[in-house]
Amino acid sequence: MNVEAYISSGILEAYALGELTEQERAEVEKNLALYPALQKELALIEETQEKFLMKAGVQPRATVKARLFAAIDAQKSETKIVELHEPDSTLSFWRMAAAASIAVALITSYLAFNYWNKWKDTESNLTELIAQNQRIAQDYNTVNKRLDGIEKDLKITNNPAFNRVVMKGTPNSPASLASVYWNESTKEVYLSIQEMKQLSQENQYQLWAIIDGKPVDAGVFDGNLAGLLKMKEIPSGAKTFAVTIEPRGGKTSPTLETMQVVGNVVKG
Repeated sequence: MNVEAYISSGILEAYALGELTEQERAEVEKNLALYPALQKELALIEETQEKFLMKAGVQPRATVKARLFAAIDAQKSETKIVELHEPDSTLSFWRMAAAASIAVALITSYLAFNYWNKWKDTESNLTELIAQNQRIAQDYNTVNKRLDGIEKDLKITNNPAFNRVVMKGTPNSPASLASVYWNESTKEVYLSIQEMKQLSQENQYQLWAIIDGKPVDAGVFDGNLAGLLKMKEIPSGAKTFAVTIEPRGGKTSPTLETMQVVGNVVKG
């Protein structure tokens, strides 16, 4: 016998509700004795029906009990013989159909709850996936900005119109190294730091151009510089570029005792 098909037929629900004929009940009980799975399913059905009936039960009025016992007392003296008839097969079919519909409703409710849980899990996974895609997009934008900066820097460093001035470390800071890219025609100046120490918050580096023996302010900067930094424009005639340490914001004249790097302009 196909146990699953037998369970799905609704006959166990009908048995639990007392809707079967004697012959049908005997057949069910025979199958129950043969198949433990049917016994387990029946126990579950009875438990479910009991919970459903307890929940749907209605408390009768107090007068119902008195009327019921009065009717029983009035009929004690009468003895009636009631002829038992085999239930109509059509009625039995509909009863089984009703029991099967109850089973279908229970199964449907369980499946709906199960799919709801799965949907919640899927929704959570989708939210995490969206967040992950957003992080990837942010990283992609960051990388693109860096690539754009590198491409812009390369256009300057590879442009023959820019004269590169290498500024090497002084005895104050022998390991320091920086470069200036200066376009004498457009007066543009860009600074590139290869190695310079970090300064305190009270100080900054200041770039100077020496024109006709006089220092000209080319702007201040911090040591944590990546890529090229655009500085103040310097007109033609610069012979030397140097960097000193000054109070934050810079000064109008350099503190020569703090000079870090210096380099002469070499025209090609």
